[in-house]
Amino acid sequence: MGQYKERLNALVVKLHEINVLKFGDYKMKIGVNSPVYFDLRIIVSYPKVLAELSDLICEFAKTSLENCDHVCGVPYAALSIATLVAVGSDKSMLVRRKEAKDYGTKRMVEGCYKPGDSCIIVEDVVTSGLSILETVGDLQREGLNVTESIVVVDREQGGSEHLASQGLKMRSLVSLTEIMHILHDAGKVDEATVIKVKKYLSESRVSIPADRVPAPLAAKKTTDERLRMTFEARAEKATNTMSARLLRLMASKQSTLCVAADLSSTDQVLQLANTVGPYICIFKTHVDALNDFSHKFVKELQELAKTHNFLIMEDRKFGDIGHTVGLQYVAGNFHIADWADLVTVHALPGPGIMDGLVSCLETHQSGLRDRACFIVAEMSSKDTLTTPAYRTEALKLAETRADFVAGVVSQSATGISSIGLIQLTPGVRIPVAQNGAQTNGSSGSDGLGQQYNSPHHVVLERGADVAVVGRGITEAANSAEAAELYRDVLWKAYQQRVGEA
Repeated sequence: MGQYKERLNALVVKLHEINVLKFGDYKMKIGVNSPVYFDLRIIVSYPKVLAELSDLICEFAKTSLENCDHVCGVPYAALSIATLVAVGSDKSMLVRRKEAKDYGTKRMVEGCYKPGDSCIIVEDVVTSGLSILETVGDLQREGLNVTESIVVVDREQGGSEHLASQGLKMRSLVSLTEIMHILHDAGKVDEATVIKVKKYLSESRVSIPADRVPAPLAAKKTTDERLRMTFEARAEKATNTMSARLLRLMASKQSTLCVAADLSSTDQVLQLANTVGPYICIFKTHVDALNDFSHKFVKELQELAKTHNFLIMEDRKFGDIGHTVGLQYVAGNFHIADWADLVTVHALPGPGIMDGLVSCLETHQSGLRDRACFIVAEMSSKDTLTTPAYRTEALKLAETRADFVAGVVSQSATGISSIGLIQLTPGVRIPVAQNGAQTNGSSGSDGLGQQYNSPHHVVLERGADVAVVGRGITEAANSAEAAELYRDVLWKAYQQRVGEA
């Protein structure tokens, strides 16, 4: 620590010597004048200084960098710093544009990433924190989770507090007050200058107008509130009848487990439903994969659902025009609306798909009250084409059709603001280390594109309300024991999320 402090002090002196730190009368971005100004953009002309600064950041934020997926610099002054930090910590770097181009990809955020990934922001100087908020807003619109901002200089004028009010953690290498003391001790500034800057800081707190805070940040606060609420509390606020019913079921059974019955015979499916039924809240089927589907089978499945108190979800993933999906739902060989409490629906066709399903259901014997859908906003497969922009539109559709939408299939909670909307996350498997111990985080893939995450990760990091487990249970030596284990691990993670653990 002593060596780090010595290096930091030497860096501050060097920044003064190369005129990064200027004294005079300067107008800031936020419109106020300041007797001191930091121009870290010129550091690109001093490669050794730039390298030393990035090394210090890597040391300062070592743990945070180890636990994030990406690094993103606030444009443009911090880009060079963030680049070397990414290289030094062996992390992927993202580049956020200040404005989208009207050609090429037209993206605001460049780089390789997926929704739900975590990102640390690197910034040179913070006054109000507005530049960081703008960057966070664009990253969140892409489905990224900003975990922290690492700043070189904190001017101590309210930036840290503004970021904290939006749920963003900020840490700085050095504050303006500390810089003045370092320079004074090194004989670079006199006592009068130190006093002048100190007086300026005490009189020059800055604020950010509410209309300047990017919209996704406000939505994130709602999302965070939703994730901290218990299922019982959310059920009281749910506007969809089936959403409220499922939330209460999850609370009463203390289960957030959905088992995917991806099997080929009805006997296998019924045996699995009877075995895992006591431990689950949803039993998910793919009846078009069955070799021997019959209406006798669905009646027996419904009896098991009643006995063990779980809902049946047919993972049909409807994706056609409204008229066609209506027929697929209430007619055809499967008569899905007769027996499935829940179905999955692609948002790709647009609002018409909702109209088609609902119009057929309104004349169906079950009616709207006992049926609902989950909109597929994201998939868990590698290189899925459900882009961040597509996900955003899918969530909008879900929010506006609370009459029939109980939840969304998603890999991330980002942008899900409706308290009653339930997030169902597929691709869950308990990872096991070589010594047999459970671990958290990524659980690999199946070689066919399916990507797995641990129960702990999907609940606490990705915001899952219901976790879908398939082969982790269906291929287990004892499916009942496996289901009980998954139920318990998932429930403990939920309790930790809402503060009941």
